[in-house]
Amino acid sequence: MAEPIVTDLPAVAPPVCLADFAERARAVLPSDVWDYVAGGSGSEVTLAANRAALDRVAVLPRMLRGVEVPDLTTRLLGRRYAMPVGVAPIAYQRLVHPDGELALAAAAGAAGVPYLASTLGSTPIEEVAATGAEVWFQLYWLRDRALVLDLLARVRDAGCRALVVTVDVPVLGRRLRDLRNAFRLPTEVTAANLPHGRNDLAHGGTPGVSPVPAQSGVAFAPALRWADLAWLRERIDLPLVVKGVLDPRDARDAVGIGADAVVVSNHGGRQLDGAPASVTMLSEVVDAVGDRCEVLLDSGIRGGTDVLRALALGAAGVLVGRPLLWALAAGGRSAAESALALLAGELRDALALAGCADVAAARDLRTVVAG
Repeated sequence: MAEPIVTDLPAVAPPVCLADFAERARAVLPSDVWDYVAGGSGSEVTLAANRAALDRVAVLPRMLRGVEVPDLTTRLLGRRYAMPVGVAPIAYQRLVHPDGELALAAAAGAAGVPYLASTLGSTPIEEVAATGAEVWFQLYWLRDRALVLDLLARVRDAGCRALVVTVDVPVLGRRLRDLRNAFRLPTEVTAANLPHGRNDLAHGGTPGVSPVPAQSGVAFAPALRWADLAWLRERIDLPLVVKGVLDPRDARDAVGIGADAVVVSNHGGRQLDGAPASVTMLSEVVDAVGDRCEVLLDSGIRGGTDVLRALALGAAGVLVGRPLLWALAAGGRSAAESALALLAGELRDALALAGCADVAAARDLRTVVAG
């Protein structure tokens, strides 16, 4: 009887932090797609600053508070969610997995958190909403206002819970990795919420040129003004969120046109290189708007401790982008669900260690910023 074959190959350990999904994603993605997701604009100064700035925020824990199992539930835009986290809007998710937006939205729904569907999603908004997730639609302002009105009607009919207008993309940031790779979309990946003819430019390209900015330049209206958002506010009965605010003066302007929330964000370091890390402006924006609207933080969130930091600085919640896209790439819906469960566990531990029985208690914590 033959002896069984014994190998020395170790079993692949399950991820224990969100960064583990990044390693798995990098192993399976083409290098140009990895660069498209992971990269920032220019010299990537702001991309690096997001992480460094979060690491400088120290949270002072409270002791002997009688906390056993913290309550993660919270309210965002008047609705209750399982934790103060939303899935950030991310374009072209079918680049990293064939199930794309459908898988990540379903994972968000299972986790009880909102899913922000992008105008440049590679799956139509109607199909994303049909997953049963709580969907907020992220709008890039289009040159053709008739297309904007069409999108608004589709968003309403699909049952989306909020409209999130991104205001920090008058033009697409100069992303050097994409230029060096001449990055282009494969023909099967399109901006599914836009008319078919609007996608043609992103599939061509020449060496040293990425066609993706050309498509955005044709589709997006660069001269967006506060008056346009006021016009929009009058035409929707959904909560309005303004995403891409860093200056407190802009946050006050957003409140002035009737925004229900602002997202402090530098677009994950993908727009103006040299802009400050989002977290460095969070407290000033919170102070500027007071209780007149909610404030969320985006850019650089990589774990439960970062969520605690944001809450302690006054945020109502955070948006998480790249780590969940890495999980999607690594294993589709199941990996994305695992990543969100891991994030919830990290936040629960962080709250307990900080002496917080719930999310509201985290906002009473003090912080110390090194340097």
